[in-house]
Amino acid sequence: MIQIGTQTYAFDDPVVLAGLVGVVVLLLILLLLILALRAANRSARLAEPLAYQVGQLGQRVQGLSDGQHQLAGGLNHVSEAQAAAQSHLLQLMEKRLAQVSQAMTENLQGTSRRTAQSLGELQQRLQAIDKAQDNITKLSGDVLSLQDILSNKQTRGAFGEIQLTDIVTKALPSDSYTLQATLSNGRRADCLIHLPNPPGPICIDSKFPLEAYEALRRAKTEGELTEAARGMRTAVRKHIKDISEKYIIEGETADGALMFLPSEAVYAELHANFAEVVRDGFAARVWIVSPTTCMATLNTMRAILKDARMREQAGAIRRELGLLFADVERLGARVENLDRHFTQAAKDVAEIKISADKAGRRARRLDNFDFEELAPETDPAIVPLVKES
Repeated sequence: MIQIGTQTYAFDDPVVLAGLVGVVVLLLILLLLILALRAANRSARLAEPLAYQVGQLGQRVQGLSDGQHQLAGGLNHVSEAQAAAQSHLLQLMEKRLAQVSQAMTENLQGTSRRTAQSLGELQQRLQAIDKAQDNITKLSGDVLSLQDILSNKQTRGAFGEIQLTDIVTKALPSDSYTLQATLSNGRRADCLIHLPNPPGPICIDSKFPLEAYEALRRAKTEGELTEAARGMRTAVRKHIKDISEKYIIEGETADGALMFLPSEAVYAELHANFAEVVRDGFAARVWIVSPTTCMATLNTMRAILKDARMREQAGAIRRELGLLFADVERLGARVENLDRHFTQAAKDVAEIKISADKAGRRARRLDNFDFEELAPETDPAIVPLVKES
């Protein structure tokens, strides 16, 4: 029990309990306040270094802020410089791009022109190739036609005669030969060259032992080669004999004749591998010629014809030279007469010039009234005028 004044309170009274609890709570609060004050004092003492550090930190933060401002200014300056450099670079790039674009345009235009030109040239070459192809096709047909011609003896003979005619007409004057000339024995030579005596007219006959030559080319074995060579000798010797008997006539033609082979290959084969046949031709006075050697032989004959004609005309030339000499003498006499006339004319001109000079001097004196100088040349009967004193 608790007695306060006149009031007595029991411990189990709620009011007493509530008051006790309040007092305890108040005491606890005071205790806590005291503890808090002590903790605050300790915290204040402990916070002084922290405050100093915070101040230092603030200064550093201020310095960092100032540095940040400076950095911001530097960054702005760098940004402006970079922007200016970027602008300048962009201008240079634009200019360079314009130049490159112009150069590319010009190059493209030039390339286009060159390409067009190349295409034009290519088209022309293709046209030339097409034309050449057509020519080759035509030539192939001509070769086939030539093979057809050469496969027949009559057409082959005509081919040799045409080739011989072409060579003769190009090498000799038209009045120095006769084509398909008929001799006194009734034989007809492909060409008769009218050479002077000696040697006299010489016959040329075209022969073409094609079958024997082709057999020789086709021979594979030794037996075939021997047989083909025998056939070649037989064919050529027969031609030599025919020409010797038909176209060499004593007193009418030259003491020899020419056998024309219209193939250089056959001619080369004869001289390379059938020298004895060529010697047989020499013995029979038949000389074998190819298109090339025939042209050379005809040019030699042309020189002989020219020399013979010059000898035939030697008398006329001497007469003409005599007349020319007389004409030259008459021309010299007439030149001498003309020279005398020129000399006399020059003399007359000189005298006329002297008279003209005298007349000029007299005219000048008269113009100046120089009578005193004229007095000695006047008539003595004339009294000169003098001035009275």
